Amino acid sequence: MIAAVRGYFIAEGFAEVETPILQTMPGAEVHLHAFATELKGPRPGEPAQKLYLHTSPELAMKKLLVAGMPKIFQFAHVFRNGERSAQHHPEFLMCEWYRSQGSENGCQVPSDLFAQVMQDCVTLVRVAAEAAGRKLFDANGMTCDPFGDWETLGVTDAFRRYADIDLLSTAPDPEIPDAALLAREVARIGLRTHESDSWDDLFFRVMGEKIEPLLGKGRPTLLCDYPVSMAALARPKAGDPRVAERFELYICGIELANGFHELADAAEQRRRFEADMAQKEKLYGETWPLDEDFLAALAYGLPDSAGPALGLDRLVMLCAGADKIDDVLWAPVAETP
Repeated sequence: MIAAVRGYFIAEGFAEVETPILQTMPGAEVHLHAFATELKGPRPGEPAQKLYLHTSPELAMKKLLVAGMPKIFQFAHVFRNGERSAQHHPEFLMCEWYRSQGSENGCQVPSDLFAQVMQDCVTLVRVAAEAAGRKLFDANGMTCDPFGDWETLGVTDAFRRYADIDLLSTAPDPEIPDAALLAREVARIGLRTHESDSWDDLFFRVMGEKIEPLLGKGRPTLLCDYPVSMAALARPKAGDPRVAERFELYICGIELANGFHELADAAEQRRRFEADMAQKEKLYGETWPLDEDFLAALAYGLPDSAGPALGLDRLVMLCAGADKIDDVLWAPVAETP
């Protein structure tokens, strides 16, 4: 399956790249936790530098886009602390790729990059399924046909359809959504709430209990147009700044991929990073330093770009009909008895 996916990218003219696992800023996500380590200096007594194992190769790969590489992909081992379940593993294989606006062989690359990378997801899932001899996916008590028409569904439409909630009405200020307004809606539909709940907590609770288990039933779902506060690295949607050009792919209730039309405004990206790290400090008592090299690269000029990250182990699970992610790993990380 990995060979088939790699073959697709090579045929499409992508360059395969490798970026460092050790990073000063392992990612940008408020709710993810990284593995920390130290880089010792070469001379005795020299202070060590605190580094992290990356949660995604995203920031490093975007530096390559700035450097002039228009189409890149990578199979990267990524690390997320505190995650282990049937669908989670602390170290897993991610396929991440980017298309950017530029010139190839004297021809201008089409500008609808966001639609192109969503179509890449369609093709990659089908390529992997064909390599595994799988015509239908079967998981979580449902089936899904990757070879038929796919569903594209907005997040706000999903909240209305599956939870009877007008999500954007709870975010009169898109950048600072109102937790109290969403809490009232969550309580109205019978889900638990707590005084300490943030808007994000409530969003994920509704997603996890009412929406995600039903996505990708019968056909894959591309869930798009996330509230702008839920998309730190994505640009606002043209014509509706309340939502961002972000999508996630679901099959049989399992999230497989997360993609952005990339934010290219360095000042806005810095503001979002600072707000997210302040929220991380408030919620978890930890924060990460900002990747100043990445922000400098954005200031230099990120071309119009879009890219997803796809969890290959989960895709292999579906293709193999496996119940647990450990069943498709060569050697899972050992657990203490």
